[in-house]
Amino acid sequence: MAKLGFLGLGLMGGPMARNLLKAGHDVALWSNTREKAERIAAEAGGTVCATPAEVARQCDCVFICVGDSAMSENVILGPEGLKSGGQKRGGKARLTIVDASTVSPSSSRRVHEELAKAGIDFLGAPCTGSTPGAINGTLTFMVGGDERVFERVRPWMEVMGKKLYFCGGPGMGLHAKLTQNLVLSNLLQAFNEGIVLSTRAGVDPVLMLDILSNSAAKSGLIDYKAPFIFRRDFEANFSVKWMHKDIGLMLESAQELNVPLFLTALTRQLFQTAITRGHGEEDICSTIKVLEELTGTEVKG
Repeated sequence: MAKLGFLGLGLMGGPMARNLLKAGHDVALWSNTREKAERIAAEAGGTVCATPAEVARQCDCVFICVGDSAMSENVILGPEGLKSGGQKRGGKARLTIVDASTVSPSSSRRVHEELAKAGIDFLGAPCTGSTPGAINGTLTFMVGGDERVFERVRPWMEVMGKKLYFCGGPGMGLHAKLTQNLVLSNLLQAFNEGIVLSTRAGVDPVLMLDILSNSAAKSGLIDYKAPFIFRRDFEANFSVKWMHKDIGLMLESAQELNVPLFLTALTRQLFQTAITRGHGEEDICSTIKVLEELTGTEVKG
């Protein structure tokens, strides 16, 4: 049993923390919404903490899963953040922080540098698999940082994920994650356009999906998401607003690296339109509603 911590207990972080508790670990919990931590502690165990610093003082390794770069930097480097608590551990072992949030690679590198000065190990380890993957412990992690630190915390990460990729130095896991989401978001928009076009022309959507699934256009993402669209189920597993945030990080990274991203820039505008139309809290597959509303065509199985 290890003394672990978890910050951020939303759609992803909550199930991830529960899996660590189910595996028998002693987990200190913190959420900006205290009720989330209290609910998990009541149902699955764990200790509720008042601040990230309090978590750091009692844990050997802390995992984070929060919404964006600003949130991540605040819980790590803020006045009551993990760095503050990690520096007050007395004779305890060196603290390790693993950030599973999808944040800016440049932000993650800055955090890595600040923590190194304080004698704290850090990995940027964004994950993919959405809420079902978090619940079932089948997430995929893309890790950047010191490989020796990664190997030390790997057993705990394997409780939450089945595929762990070491991608290189600080920030490299985030570059990998953003590339994965770049392909995913653009592919989703291509499907939206195609299925609205064929539906408006009179092709049955279920038939069209079967054709796509048995051709060179086959996609695991589309095979999974299309049935949700057909039954008009847009409850969020991965929300429009968070993918919109990730696309912004892709474009920011591309600007830093001097790489043009033509399709991705347009895809971000489509996600922005979905948010403007009130779909920001819904699943990413709800972006199809933008084209449906423009054309008066509903894709329904």
